[in-house]
Amino acid sequence: MYVSIRNLPLGRRSSVRTDPRARRAAPRVVVLLGLTSLLTDVSSEMLTAVLPVFLVLQLGLSPAQFGLVDGLYRGVSVVSRLGAGVVSDRLGRPKLVASAGYALSAVTRPLLLVASTAVGVAGLISVDRVGKGIRTSPRDAMIAAASHPEDLGWNFGVHRALDTIGAMIGPLMAFGILLLLPGDYDAVFVVSTAFAFLGLAVLVLLVPARNPVESAAVPLVAAPPRLTGADLRALLQLRPFVRRVGLAGLLTVFTVSDAFVFLALLDRDEDLARVFPLLAVGLALAYTVFALPVGRLADRWGRMRVYLAGHVALLAVYAVVVGPLGTVSTVVLALLLLGLYYAATDGVLAAAVSSTLPEVSRASGLSLAATVVAFAGFVSSLGFGILSGRLGANPAYLLMGGGLALALGVAARAVWRTSTSVAG
Repeated sequence: MYVSIRNLPLGRRSSVRTDPRARRAAPRVVVLLGLTSLLTDVSSEMLTAVLPVFLVLQLGLSPAQFGLVDGLYRGVSVVSRLGAGVVSDRLGRPKLVASAGYALSAVTRPLLLVASTAVGVAGLISVDRVGKGIRTSPRDAMIAAASHPEDLGWNFGVHRALDTIGAMIGPLMAFGILLLLPGDYDAVFVVSTAFAFLGLAVLVLLVPARNPVESAAVPLVAAPPRLTGADLRALLQLRPFVRRVGLAGLLTVFTVSDAFVFLALLDRDEDLARVFPLLAVGLALAYTVFALPVGRLADRWGRMRVYLAGHVALLAVYAVVVGPLGTVSTVVLALLLLGLYYAATDGVLAAAVSSTLPEVSRASGLSLAATVVAFAGFVSSLGFGILSGRLGANPAYLLMGGGLALALGVAARAVWRTSTSVAG
C-alpha cells in the first residue's frame, strides 16, 4: 500500500472531506511559518526598500550595473534551491533545511554594517539570496504537507499574506528610521538584524519538526518516504509538472522586477526619492489585499489560469509606466497592478506545482521550479538593465512587453489545451 501511493500527486490521493466551513481556517503550521516569514520580511524589506536609491543615487550605478545587482538578487538562489530540495527530501527533515537557510540570511545582516562598497553589498545580497534559496522549497513543502489538496491555494495565500504584511512593515520602519536619523543606514541594518533573528527563533522554537495532520489525507505509514534516484527520474517524467515549470520560466524571462519599476517611477518625478521606501509599502499593501481572494480564486477557477492572468496585470504595469498619466495616477495604478501580479503568481505557482507532485519528491520539485524561475529572473534583470542602458527605459519596457505578450499567447494555448478536470 505504501508503494501504491508513493508517487501519486497530492491532488490524486483519496481523502475524506471535512466540514467545508472549517477548511478556511489555515493549519497552525501554516500560520507559524507565515509568522516566520513576516518577521524575516520585515528584516529583508527594510533593506530592499532603501538599496535601489542607495546604489543608484549615492553609489552611482549605471542601469546595466544595477541590472546585474538586481539579477543577483532575483537569481543567485539558483545555486542552492535545487540542492536544498533534494537534501530536504532525502533527509525527510524540511524544517532542518529551512532553518539553515533562514540562519544563513540572518548572519548577513550585521555584516552590512562593515560593507562600504557596491561590491561588498552585492556579495552580501548574494549570500542572503542563497539562504532564501535553501529555505523556500522546504518551507513550501511543509505548507503543502499540512494542507488539504483543495485548499492549497488558500493556505499558500494565507502564508503569502502574512509574509507580505512583513514586507509592508519593513519599508515603513526603514522610512521612519531614516526620517529620524537621515542617512543613518547603519541603524536600518541593526534593526533589520534583530528581526531576522526573531524570525529564525519562531521557526526553530515553535514550528514542529513534523507537520501534524491538518487535513484528512492521513498517511498510510508512520514514517515518511525517502527520496531515491528513481523518484528524481520520475519527477522529470511528470508532464503536468514539466509543462507548468517550463511555462513559468518562459514568462519570467520577460518580467521586469519591482525595483526597476520603482526606478522608472523615480525618473518621472525625482521628488519621489524622499518617500522611496513607501513605494514598497504600497506594493505590499496591494499584495496583502489581493493575496487571499486570488488564492481562493485559483483553487476554484484553475491555478495556471490565474497565474497567466497575473502576467496580464504585469503587462498593464509596463503600459502604465510608459504611458502619459500623471505621477500620482501612475504610481497608484502601478502599485495596484504589481500587487495583483504578485498575488496571482507567487503562492499560486507553488500551489499549482505542488498539486502535480508526489509527497516523496515534493520539496525537490518545488526547488526545481524555483530554480528555473530564479534563473529566468536573473536573465530578465540583466537583459533589461542592458536594454535600458543602451536604448532607454521606455523602449526597453516596450520590448519586454512585446516579449511577454508573445509568451502569454504560447502559455495560454498550452494551458487551455490541457484537461480542466484538475484545478490548475
